[in-house]
Amino acid sequence: MIKILHLLLKVSVVQFLCCVYASTAFHPPASQPSLSPVYTSMASFSPGIQMSRGQVHNKLIIALIISSSSLGLIVFCCLCFWAVYRSKQFPKPTKNSESGISLPKKGFVQSFDYKTLEKATCGFKDSNLIGRGGFGFVYKACLDNHTLAAVKKIENVSQEAKREFQNEVDLLSKIHHPNIISLLGHTSEISSSFIVYELMEKGSLDAQLHGPSRGSALTWHMRMKIALDTARGVEYLHERCRPPVIHRDIKSSNILLDSSFNAKISDFGLAVTNGMHGKNNIKLSGTLGYVAPEYLLDGKLTDKSDVYSFGVVLLELLLGRRPVEKLSSVQCQSLVTWAMPQLTDRSKLPKIVDPVIKDTMDHKHLYQVAAVAVLCVQPEPSYRPLITDVLHSLVPLVPVELGGTLRLTSSSS
Repeated sequence: MIKILHLLLKVSVVQFLCCVYASTAFHPPASQPSLSPVYTSMASFSPGIQMSRGQVHNKLIIALIISSSSLGLIVFCCLCFWAVYRSKQFPKPTKNSESGISLPKKGFVQSFDYKTLEKATCGFKDSNLIGRGGFGFVYKACLDNHTLAAVKKIENVSQEAKREFQNEVDLLSKIHHPNIISLLGHTSEISSSFIVYELMEKGSLDAQLHGPSRGSALTWHMRMKIALDTARGVEYLHERCRPPVIHRDIKSSNILLDSSFNAKISDFGLAVTNGMHGKNNIKLSGTLGYVAPEYLLDGKLTDKSDVYSFGVVLLELLLGRRPVEKLSSVQCQSLVTWAMPQLTDRSKLPKIVDPVIKDTMDHKHLYQVAAVAVLCVQPEPSYRPLITDVLHSLVPLVPVELGGTLRLTSSSS
């Protein structure tokens, strides 16, 4: 292309010189006797022979205008050709018009029929029940290709249930990340809707921490790995999606664990994209104990609301306590309110750590995690860190083999 432009420029210059020569050439009158070659050459450039200075000047201007216009037209045509060529070679990435999330490629999501899911779950038997949600139940399933899956059955009892179902399907069909649950398919009937996910063999973090095992399978380093995995998932939603996604319901029961205790964020029914939450049509939603105070009291929703919820999950991992505990039939206690004064006291902090992991970690690391949790649950949103900063704080506390940068010595392992 550059060579072509260079050639056209040379042609235009030659054209210009030809025009100049043609406009200033000497043409003797018919009645004038023939002149000698020397006289003819001098007459061509002498102001007093057959042509005035003004005539030469005017013709030079005309020649210049003609040549410049030709050159400009040629360059313009070349630029148009170049633009068309570039657009074909390097097409612009497209954005999904529904949610606006910019992704390289939208993944394929299968549409199941009811009979297939009924067969895969053995008729939705109670023996296959592995979880309960706000609008239905979750069943273990074995699909026709022998893939193990989790099927969430949502009773279409309200418009809200239908909206959450559609919202989750729309978002998860576009979001793909190792720390976010994978959507395998969905279907919708008159009375029920179904979402099919990958099966997470170890269940939820809530069940691991507060179920019968009381967190016995979760070592200190495994808990830090789960925190790091969750932070990576949230960071993807906040920083990598365009527009950003606010989950609105980060909690231990929505953090699922696979057979290797890799953590993935699930349940996107309440999630909103940035821009939507500024409108008045977003209903206050969430789970008591995890909801940020500014959102609960004033309805102000930002990405820092998710950071607060993540901080509560971090406290659960650290202390082994639920976010809200009943003191009596009429009185409850918030984990954040109870823990805050002790988290900043180095003499008290080791005493309130979950007994399962007590004295199994470097106290320096314990204080660092407590400091991160304290910042995340600050009442004022502006004092909370971005999830990216939280992520960077956790990476050095997780062993290399679990996805961090910590190198364990024989004494610390």
